[in-house]
Amino acid sequence: MAFVPLQPARLGFAPDGTPRSEMHGDVYHSSDGGPGQALHVFLGGNDLPARWQRRQRFVILENGFGAGLNFLATWAAWRADPGRCRHLHYLATERHPLGIDDLHRLHRLWPDFSFLADALRRSWPVLTPGFHRLEFASGRVVLSLMLGDAGDSLARLRARVDAFYLDGFDPAKNPEMWSEALFRRCAQLAAPDASLATWCVAGGVRAALAEAGFATEKRPGFARKREMLVGRLAVARNAANADSAPSASPPPERYAVVLGGGLAGCAIAQRLVARDWRVRVLDTHAKPAAEASGNLAGIVRPLLSRDDSLASRLSRACFLYGTRTWTRLDEIGRVPRRRLDGVLQVARDAAQEALQAELAATYPADYVRFLDRAAATAHIGHATAFGGWWFPGGGWASPADLCRAQLEACRPLASWHGRRAVARLARGDGLWRLLDADGEVLTETPTLILATGARATTLDAAAGLPVQAVRGQVSHVPAGRLPAPRHAVCREGYLTPALDGVHCLGASYAYDLESSPRREEHADNLARLARILPGAEAALSIDELGGRVGFRAATPDRLPLVGALPDLSEALPHDARPRDLPRLPGLYGLLGLGSRGLVWAALAAEALASDLNGDPMPLEGELLDAVDPGRFHLRAHRRAG
Repeated sequence: MAFVPLQPARLGFAPDGTPRSEMHGDVYHSSDGGPGQALHVFLGGNDLPARWQRRQRFVILENGFGAGLNFLATWAAWRADPGRCRHLHYLATERHPLGIDDLHRLHRLWPDFSFLADALRRSWPVLTPGFHRLEFASGRVVLSLMLGDAGDSLARLRARVDAFYLDGFDPAKNPEMWSEALFRRCAQLAAPDASLATWCVAGGVRAALAEAGFATEKRPGFARKREMLVGRLAVARNAANADSAPSASPPPERYAVVLGGGLAGCAIAQRLVARDWRVRVLDTHAKPAAEASGNLAGIVRPLLSRDDSLASRLSRACFLYGTRTWTRLDEIGRVPRRRLDGVLQVARDAAQEALQAELAATYPADYVRFLDRAAATAHIGHATAFGGWWFPGGGWASPADLCRAQLEACRPLASWHGRRAVARLARGDGLWRLLDADGEVLTETPTLILATGARATTLDAAAGLPVQAVRGQVSHVPAGRLPAPRHAVCREGYLTPALDGVHCLGASYAYDLESSPRREEHADNLARLARILPGAEAALSIDELGGRVGFRAATPDRLPLVGALPDLSEALPHDARPRDLPRLPGLYGLLGLGSRGLVWAALAAEALASDLNGDPMPLEGELLDAVDPGRFHLRAHRRAG
């Protein structure tokens, strides 16, 4: 189906100054004071902060994020509590999110939260449908905003929830937020001791909660509201939908070995260390990013499609999350080189140019907009072949810099071990043993993550994965030898502004393993340049071009492999789903990033780390299934009947 844009909220104010929604005709919080209501009803009603104390993780789900008042009050209480949980996950649905200016107007009403509110606004996402994961307090507070219909969002959520904040608008004005179906889904998501709290005591709401399996009682309400409602899960319904939870239970020992030191390996190391895991990164090379991730620069942009396909949705989520994670690296002084001041994707022809204009009109302008040829030329500083999509948050980045920055951010919990060539894996006593060509054990671990691209298939446990090496040659054009583009520009190839004295122009696709640059592929890259910026190639000679060859790891559907590796030796039921696939214990993959490693890696790693740690998942269930390493085995099984 086509991309369906969000309809942002329309903010108004009641005569007494209480903020209200013009769409629902109801106030965002009690007229007696929003912060007081948040503390009394939602935190007090869920016995917080007492219930999160001395826990590794606590998960809250709010139905109706609004301006984030309940989140800010919860975050403030967490900061003030010396016995707080190590990690606080806050999940929130919102169908009509507020724009940044309206958020600012509302946040000024709550000066006690001004520091936290500023941080929330700085991370406020581009308003597109789907899940948006935002991280605060060095990753100890994680806000997952689920933008879109609440019922659809919760149906796609994989999490275990400890406390529910039910804070939709009045049931008479917004009945979908108080429906039996929504409460049944909450029960499926609930942890065994889950609680709930709401200001609403309507009889229909109490009956719907009871039908879903929650036992409720009334308590004194806030200020002039006489009563509120609290509840506990009385009838567990988790078995009704096993897809509700992350697939893994956190292991007793948070320790992993990552095999591979490129974009995938460094990203997963960093995301595990953020969860207090100890990690060893092994690689055949002396330094990280020695293969395809060692390219000087790469393009950072999402995919768009007419039908807003799974690949487009995944790309959008990864693009938006990844660029935020790089900002957090800046904040701790690990600054990967990049310029995210816009990238232009030039249309192939007039027909695609028209399609681009049509599609761009449905998206927020801060995500993508269409530039005609004249505007595109003005942006780039050289005549373009056609108009194209302008992604204002895209650009270029150095993958090698990013790898190094992530590893540096992992210290001291992660360590680098170069020149470790693993020839074979062996399993025994609950451990994976990594052996060299002579049969010597290099290391052993309960949790092993393969992040070695196509090399992973040389190991027996991963031999059945459809990952293929694809040769890519990037040409290095000396600065000053072509009209310098003001921004990165691409079509089926790409050109970056100069970095370290050269422009990166690429990249070829070939299915052989020759590692030396070839003249014919330099010629192909110049032809790509001519189709992007006609005439820019005219003064260039193949003989003056340097270059670099790397090998991408591609899958048949061009999506990565993220998750527990399948055990291909076991039989499957005829109607098997991803959750039914037998898995190799303790063995995971982060593979097949292809030519989009800069876009895919960060959120793919976050998803894998969330699964390993038992955290709420950062992506919708169907997107997780779309990158499941067992999907090809499952498709073959279905084709076989």
